[in-house]
Order: sequence, then structure tokens, then C-alpha cells
Amino acid sequence: MSKPIVHPPAAPVVFEPEFIEGVRQIFEEKIVFNTVLGLKITAIAPEQVTARIDMRPQLVGHFAYNRVHGGVISAGLDAMGGLAAMAAIGARHMDETPEQRLHRFGKLGTIDLRIDYLRPGIGEWFELRAEVLRLGSRVASTRMGFYGADGKLLSTGAGAYIVS
Repeated sequence: MSKPIVHPPAAPVVFEPEFIEGVRQIFEEKIVFNTVLGLKITAIAPEQVTARIDMRPQLVGHFAYNRVHGGVISAGLDAMGGLAAMAAIGARHMDETPEQRLHRFGKLGTIDLRIDYLRPGIGEWFELRAEVLRLGSRVASTRMGFYGADGKLLSTGAGAYIVS
């Protein structure tokens, strides 16, 4: 009986500061709607991205409860799915310069999005997380979560993004 082949674990991908700053500029500044939402990246890694939205009066959807508007949740999770796809694309092409990898995001776009609202979005701030489940040559499939400041899952999302 032969022994199974054991491959050494791949070295973890570490993004260069200029790549992270370029992604941050695209996500937080050049995509102006993300600025309107107040989306701020808190962590970016190939396997997961996180961001934060601070609650403010412009985001209220139900005035009696000071609940965040469902559109804010949906748009935020959609943006996070795209950000996760950016990180996965960046990790796949580490042989390229940061500038070349940042240029790849020009064709990124949402092709399908599903949001499930599980609990009311009430709080002072919210954390958004996303990961890529599969990155193909043309489509990335993602899973996203919208959490309250107490860590409770408030909404989930699943998206598909064109990447080429």
C-alpha cells in the first residue's frame, strides 16, 4: 500500500501596502455611493474582508425605531461581495504588480444578489463581512454578513459577480 502524497501548505498571501491602499481608495472614495453609505474597510485579506458602517440619521429606514434602511443593508452587502471578489482576484494574481491587479477591477460588476433580513438593524454601528466561495475565470460567488455592534447576525447575502 502506497503512502498518500502530502503537499506542504501554501504560504499565506500577504498584500502589499500599496495594493491595500489602492483597494481602499477605489472602495471608499472612487465608488462614491460607498461614501454616501459611510462604508469603511477595517480588514482586507484574500479569505475575508470586513468593513464598518456607523449609524447616522441619513440611514434611517424606520423613524420610530431608528432602524437602518434595508437598502443600506442591501447596498452595503453588495459592495462587500465586490470587495471580497477584488481581494480574491488580487490574491490570484500576485505575480503582477499592485497597479496591474488594481486595474483588473474595471470589469467587476454584480450579476446576482440575494439578501435575507433576519433581525432589525438597530445599533450605533454595524460590521459587514464577506468571503468568496468560488472564484472562476468569469464569475465569483460570494457570501456576506451584516452584524450588529453586539456581534449578532442581522442580515445575510449571497452574490455573483462578473470578474472578466
